[in-house]
Amino acid sequence: MNYNVNIRDLAGVRAFANSINIYGDNFLLARVNRSVDSPSDPHVDAAVADSFSFNGITFLLCLEGNIVCEVSHEVCELGADSLIVLGPEDLLKPMSVSPDCTAYILFLSHDFVRDINFDPRALQSMDFLQVRRTRMRHLSTEECATLRRYFDLLLDTTAPADDTEEIFTRNIARNLVAAIFYHLILVTRRVAASDPRQPLTRRSGYVQNFISLVHAHHRQERSVKFYADRLFISPKYLSLLIKEATGRSAAQWIDDSVILEAKNLLRFSGMNVQQVAYALNFSNQSSFGKYFKHLTGLSPTAFQNS
Repeated sequence: MNYNVNIRDLAGVRAFANSINIYGDNFLLARVNRSVDSPSDPHVDAAVADSFSFNGITFLLCLEGNIVCEVSHEVCELGADSLIVLGPEDLLKPMSVSPDCTAYILFLSHDFVRDINFDPRALQSMDFLQVRRTRMRHLSTEECATLRRYFDLLLDTTAPADDTEEIFTRNIARNLVAAIFYHLILVTRRVAASDPRQPLTRRSGYVQNFISLVHAHHRQERSVKFYADRLFISPKYLSLLIKEATGRSAAQWIDDSVILEAKNLLRFSGMNVQQVAYALNFSNQSSFGKYFKHLTGLSPTAFQNS
């Protein structure tokens, strides 16, 4: 049986974690160091009955020892200095953890990731998130050590004592997670430079060209048809390709890029809501407000003041 979980459903990870930090519905980070303290759950090494998917992004970083898990029905073994990144379409089934294992597992909600102030140019380089597959990375000792420092800092980013501190703590967490993403972009680029990619298939070429077009034109164009026309294929075929390759629809890619740009402009440009609406090619402030609230749950003004 397969089932979907959210952050609060994952609190059972305490059974085999030495340290854990749950920040509302935003993220859960657990550290496992079995050489220091054996987990309390005697069944941690037994195969788990069910696979589960998480509506967000999952990072599993193994520093020492090994972890065996099943990802979308494919058995994967992570050794020392290795990382796997999973998206919402991936199924995860933990199977075993070695007695000498040291590892981190980080679950990030989709809403939390969408609220991070990424440079839009960097999103195009996030190859580890763009294609739905088992995203395994073997890291150098130095790359792994850098990620470990970021994870340690995020582990210490605890929920605020009162509402007046919430905005500061949340922004600390956002920026630490952004640093993790940027570090992985550098890792991906280094791997690509040392091991040139195989020629793109026609399908994967469409996917990469679509993502490039979205980053270039999302301020002006929000229709799938516009991007399909630029690629000389039908909107239906483009939607099928993008959904199969990334687990997200073409419309979701467009909306996410527009909302990310809108959030950056609302927070950091000094523009008012009407100016942001016109900058993103909305006919008026009202239509922008409805679009923004439908996708984020907040009005542009409420977001700007948050």
